[in-house]
Amino acid sequence: MQLNLSGIKTYSAEDRINLVTIDNMMTPGVTPHEQYSSDGFDELVERIITARKNGRPVIWSMGAHVIKNRLSRYVIALVKAGIITHIASNGAGSIHDFELAYLGGTSEDVPTAIEDGSFGMWEQTGAWMNEAFREGAEKNLGYGEALGEYISLHPERFPNREDCIEYQCYVNDVPATYHIALGTDIIHQHPTCDMSVIGKCSGIDFKKMCYSVSQLDGGVFLNFGSAVIGPEVFLKALSIARNLGYPTFNITTANFDLINLGDYRCKIGYEDPNYYYRPRKNIVNRPVSRGGKGWHFVGDHQITIPTLYDKIIERI
Repeated sequence: MQLNLSGIKTYSAEDRINLVTIDNMMTPGVTPHEQYSSDGFDELVERIITARKNGRPVIWSMGAHVIKNRLSRYVIALVKAGIITHIASNGAGSIHDFELAYLGGTSEDVPTAIEDGSFGMWEQTGAWMNEAFREGAEKNLGYGEALGEYISLHPERFPNREDCIEYQCYVNDVPATYHIALGTDIIHQHPTCDMSVIGKCSGIDFKKMCYSVSQLDGGVFLNFGSAVIGPEVFLKALSIARNLGYPTFNITTANFDLINLGDYRCKIGYEDPNYYYRPRKNIVNRPVSRGGKGWHFVGDHQITIPTLYDKIIERI
C-alpha cells in the first residue's frame, strides 16, 4: 500500500513568520563579529590562497545552517572573488536559499507547525522548486543548475535573488550541486513532487561533484556543518576519482563544526562515540592518509566563516 498525496493541503508562504530574513543577514565588512583563532587556521587560509593562485579548486560543502545562520553573503562574496570554485549542499540548503530569494525570509517555527500537519506545506516553495526540477530534467540539468536557471527565467518572482547562493553560482558559472536524500525535504511533501526528476537532477549533480573532486590535487575541500550528506558524498566522489586514476593525494581538508573531538588525528576504536562522527573519518583523516593535511575546527559558523572570509580577502 502507498499513501496518496494528492489531497495534501498547502498554504501560502506569504503569511508565514520567518526566523531568518534578508533584513537580518550578516554582511561582509559591515556586520561586527568575533575573531576566530585556532591552531592551523592561518595555515589553512594560506593553503586556500595558494590553491587558487595555482588554479586548483576550493570546494565548499555546507549544511543548511550556514544559510540559517544568516551567512549567505559571505559565501556569495567568496564565489564572486574567485575563491570558491564549487558549492555542495543538501536539500535543506537549496530550500532555505530558494525561499530567501522569493520570500525574503526562511526558517519556519517547526514545533508549532508539526502539531497540525502544516509544517513544510508551503505552496510557492513546493510548486516552484518541483516545477524547476521537471523543466531541468527535460534539459538534463543538475539540481542546482535547474534552480539557478528557473530563478533567472522568472526574475519577477525572486526580488532577493542577489542574496541567493544557487542563483549567484549560476550567473557566475560556478557549479552548485545538491545531494538529496529522498523523503527528507519539505518539497517532497508537495502533491506535485516527482521523485524521479529530483533523482535525475541530483544524480547529474553527483557526477559534477565527482569531476570537481577528481581535480582536487593541490586543492582544498571545506565542510561547514554537514554531518552526513557532505562527508558521505565527498568520500564516494574521492573513491571514484582515485579508482579512475586521478591524482588526488596532495589535498587539504577542513571540517568546521561545534563538536569538540579532542585529538582528532589519533586512532580510536568502535567503543568511542566519536568514531561514528562521519566528518572525522571521511573528511579529516581518511582522505589525507597518503598525503595532504586535514583539520577539524570547533566554533560557531557566525564566527568561523566571517573570520575565514576576512583573512582570505586581506591576503588576496
